[in-house]
Amino acid sequence: MRYEDAYQRSIQDPDAFWLDAAQMLDWDKAPTEGLGTDGSSWFPGGELNLCHNAVDRHVEAGRRADTALIYESPVTGTNRTYSFGELQAEVAQTAGMLVAQGAQIGDRVIIYMPMIPQAVFAMLACARLGLVHSVVFGGFSAAELAKRIDDCEPALVLTASCGIEGQKVIPYKPLVDGALSLASAKVESVLVWQREQCTAELTAPRDKDWQTQLEAAARASCVSVASAHPLYILYTSGTTGVPKGVVRETAGYGVALAWSMPNIYGVEPGETYWAASDIGWVVGHSYIVYGPLLNGNATVLFEGKPVGTPDAGIFWRIIAKHQVSILFTAPTAIRAIRGADPAGEYLAQAKPDTLRALFLAGERADPDTVEWVGDQLDRPVIDHWWQTELGWPALATCIGLGSDPAPTGSAGYPVPGFAFEVLDEKGEPVAADVTGNLAIAKPLPPGSFRSLWQNEAGFLGYFSAFEGHYATGDAGVMGADGAYRVMGRTDDIINVAGHRLSTGQIEEVVASCPSVVECAVIGGTDDLKGEVPVVFFVGSRGKEHEAVMAAEVVSAVREQISPIAAPRDVFCVAALPKTRSGKILRNLLRAIVNGGEIVVPQTIEDPQTVDVIIAKVAAS
Repeated sequence: MRYEDAYQRSIQDPDAFWLDAAQMLDWDKAPTEGLGTDGSSWFPGGELNLCHNAVDRHVEAGRRADTALIYESPVTGTNRTYSFGELQAEVAQTAGMLVAQGAQIGDRVIIYMPMIPQAVFAMLACARLGLVHSVVFGGFSAAELAKRIDDCEPALVLTASCGIEGQKVIPYKPLVDGALSLASAKVESVLVWQREQCTAELTAPRDKDWQTQLEAAARASCVSVASAHPLYILYTSGTTGVPKGVVRETAGYGVALAWSMPNIYGVEPGETYWAASDIGWVVGHSYIVYGPLLNGNATVLFEGKPVGTPDAGIFWRIIAKHQVSILFTAPTAIRAIRGADPAGEYLAQAKPDTLRALFLAGERADPDTVEWVGDQLDRPVIDHWWQTELGWPALATCIGLGSDPAPTGSAGYPVPGFAFEVLDEKGEPVAADVTGNLAIAKPLPPGSFRSLWQNEAGFLGYFSAFEGHYATGDAGVMGADGAYRVMGRTDDIINVAGHRLSTGQIEEVVASCPSVVECAVIGGTDDLKGEVPVVFFVGSRGKEHEAVMAAEVVSAVREQISPIAAPRDVFCVAALPKTRSGKILRNLLRAIVNGGEIVVPQTIEDPQTVDVIIAKVAAS
């Protein structure tokens, strides 16, 4: 089987395997080795430009008129298609606009934008110039944006006047203004793309009208950068509430994504690929922007929801309209579609016949959802697993290498380059079908992170738990069939509809509420979103004020983190269950909320607190 041969070669001779894969890209200076002599760097000595590889080389190869970017915005009633030639012109002009602002190679650029074409142009323009982009999800609050501004100290902030959430217009400029007032780092220029749904007020000389600046700019050419030059910083939740800036290097990322498109997803140049995600997350970086364009695919940029914009048939109609070959989305989207259209009537009407497979990731795909959509589509539904830190799939069914879909309920088989092991707490491998800590042996393949921005200690922490291994933070099981099942987080990161959120960070916000004495936040299972935050807190006011205090908690989380992090349930309790040493028993709270086995440890300080909480949760 091609998969087995590829996997064995990638593990036994990673240097040769990835040097061969590197030939999928154009290089200004080709590397002579894949894996560096330090055992962790990739393609040392190489020089290239990833924007050239994603855009310009396709134009030079005679594909100027071929479709590159498809913008579908049901929330605004807008759709637009850009050819590779048009994309090249837009990106080069945007890059010239950034040059006119004084941006220089290595400068950081914050992109805080909705799902509009200008956001993609901005990302590629940064890559064109050797600027380091940091895309921040448009739903994040001013406080969260300020943290990222302080960490990466950007030369520029690029934003839009508003985003659109369902039927609601969300002004972005007040959030940017709030973030800049909170941040210690000073930003010289803010460029604002004015949308017709909302006009932002600009404060001169800092704020500038994007459209005006763009018209005055000259087109800029690609700048060659070294293999290890940082392409972007993408922030992911940290257990302390401080975001971690994952740094992605240019060459390794480009090679990994270029390899993944035909080999994992089985798509060929000229086909249409759709990752129904957001550019604020790693899926959007890898498989809305860079991966498909590197492979010469048309990619879909979707501004809307799987249901409600306008209905549960929008995914299927877009697939049929643009002849999408592969769809990649989160299980939450499929659960939402199923809830609105359980009989699959919209799907039957749309007839998305060109779709060959549906890939799911971002959270665990429950077998019931997989089986429902598989029956409706009558084609493979493939769960796969990866992380922001890894940058591209690590467990999957590589249909491009001839693999048959892995068993339902599993995340698939190790992707070439990823040497998985399941370890016990001492770092020893466990037997098949035994749950342990999911780890990956060094070296991590190209495309994986090799640092955190200005946080080397944090980066090394990923490798400290198990010698010679990257600790994923997930529990997992390797079945006798060789497929891996990912069981859930071993730390306090929860996965809400594909968005990784720190319960520790949410606790900090809850604890800051004037009426909260102490609190605990856990992840509650949710049929639609996978997990949702659930808050337990001890209030400073009486029982008659519980509803008001709970509302304050929800409001604080929405405003200081994001509506995505808003708790599903908020319980005001007289006391939290603790050990005698003062440790809050969060695992016990999880079991109570999620219907698990409730085991009260002998070390508990007051067993009666558990009975009170059980009754309160049951009554809800």
